[in-house]
Amino acid sequence: MTLPSLTIAALQAAYTQGEISPSSLVGLIDAAITARGEDAVWLARPSLAELQSRAAELEARGPAGLPLYGIPFAVKDNIDVAGLPTTAACPGFAFTPNVSATAVQKLEAAGAILIGKTNLDQFATGLVGVRSPYGVAVNPFNKEYVPGGSSSGSAVAVSAGLVSFSLGTDTAGSGRVPAGFNNIVGLKPSIGLIAATGMLPACRSLDCISIFALTVADAMTALEAARGPDDVDAYARPAPAGFRAMVPPAPARFRFAVPSRPEFFGDAAAAALFAAAVTRFEAMGGEAIRIDYAPYAEAQAMLYSPPGAAERTAALGDFLRDQPEAIHPVTRGILESGLKASAVELYRMQQRLRALKLQTDMVWSEADFLLVPTSGTIYRVAEILAEPLKLNANLGYYTNFVNYFDLSALAVPNAMLPDGLPSGVTLIAPAFHEARLAAFGAAFQAAGGLPLGATGHPLPKSTTATAPAWPEIAVAVFGAHMRGQPLNPELVGLGGRFVAEVQTTADYRLYRIDAGGPPRPGVLRVAQDGVAITGEIWHLPTAGFGAFVAGIPAPLGIGSVQLADGSQVKGFLCEAEATRQAEDISRFGDWRAYRASLK
Repeated sequence: MTLPSLTIAALQAAYTQGEISPSSLVGLIDAAITARGEDAVWLARPSLAELQSRAAELEARGPAGLPLYGIPFAVKDNIDVAGLPTTAACPGFAFTPNVSATAVQKLEAAGAILIGKTNLDQFATGLVGVRSPYGVAVNPFNKEYVPGGSSSGSAVAVSAGLVSFSLGTDTAGSGRVPAGFNNIVGLKPSIGLIAATGMLPACRSLDCISIFALTVADAMTALEAARGPDDVDAYARPAPAGFRAMVPPAPARFRFAVPSRPEFFGDAAAAALFAAAVTRFEAMGGEAIRIDYAPYAEAQAMLYSPPGAAERTAALGDFLRDQPEAIHPVTRGILESGLKASAVELYRMQQRLRALKLQTDMVWSEADFLLVPTSGTIYRVAEILAEPLKLNANLGYYTNFVNYFDLSALAVPNAMLPDGLPSGVTLIAPAFHEARLAAFGAAFQAAGGLPLGATGHPLPKSTTATAPAWPEIAVAVFGAHMRGQPLNPELVGLGGRFVAEVQTTADYRLYRIDAGGPPRPGVLRVAQDGVAITGEIWHLPTAGFGAFVAGIPAPLGIGSVQLADGSQVKGFLCEAEATRQAEDISRFGDWRAYRASLK
């Protein structure tokens, strides 16, 4: 029996129907790994007996309450697994932990089965996957090309169909570049959304545990099981109210930002595929907004400067001092460069990054996400070995700034290059907007229709949740909070973002309310003689929504408003009693039109 599709939904269905069991699955996976031979993917694995023991334990318990029941996964070898060595691809550094990383514990508690630990660029330093004494994890599409790094083995294990998902890490793109080179999904969560206790740090203030999967839905399922702070990780933070790791439906209309002059390092085929991706998003209902990429490029270039490398040196300085010969020459050179940075240079870099973040944050008032190539091109292993630093930097052109600016990112497959290699795109949004990215990313992956990784299995039909799950609330406003009106700065100041002009269903009345302060519109739903009222939809962060509601004076309030497109959102309504003596201005259908009539 060959390995089936390992998407979570497919495995759960197979378990339910009795077509396979966790015990038989781990046997098939073990046989498939053995049959592949030395592909430099795995650095440590439990024995088949241990895997079968774990599977039998799950079968005795049953799937109830275990969202990842019998789901196989892998872990990058800079993340601790109790009883298996953590090497970070450096034999001289190796140790065997007694306790698994917090994320691994949570995944196993959800029913997942650990298949093994995977290869990486040493100390998670690199985007190429070739800086390991254990060899280069073989790119399943062409062994002459790099698999991407630093999470090389984790990406290949998913792409080859050996696990359903895997954990990587992402400091500057290590959870995204390998996804693009392996035709899979790479989720770079918000920093601290998954507790990093038990992860060997590279740049601790930037690091996050990332997730590779065959589909966006699987990545989000794994995120939901793994997320949450613990009592140890000082950088962990709880998600804001309203957050859930899920795939909501993508809006019918949206805006996305793209670089006005994207860089592909001479790769015309990659440029053509990215242009096609922009067109695909436009066909899905998107409006492309061209932006200047210069501030992003400036930030990404700082990562391997001496002050940018200093945090890596801080994490490994003692080992660098005591055993420099044990470190890969390229990695050692990067760590040594951090010793050259002064505190003055570091502070100057941090201050410049804050200024660049402030400048680039303005895009979020206009766009739902930023779309970039996951990488501008791909290189052969021989090319990287000949010119390791420059070409590695090229691969980080679209990734390094994301961690500096505290953003979330989702890499998804796009299309195949003429030479048969995959090419991907990455969607980027503010922290804790993973579900927004999942909505657009899943729809984009479905529209592309590529097979899963290198498995040949078809992409399954996607399923979405029934409601948005990102930490924002849609609010309908009908008066002074609309664009150009006197109270609009209040919405903007709370982080509000204009979405669209809308109309209610034709069962509302519009009144001028004079009680307490300047005149305001009052919207009331009625049983008969109603009209459609024009307003605007704004998205407010959940924290901002609370502050917004607290400042609304009686007799106005927030309730549920029915829109003409069939959706329902929160919006301004007024008490029926307040309309008894109020002027009915429903004939105007729009507060702005009414105000204009007074001039």
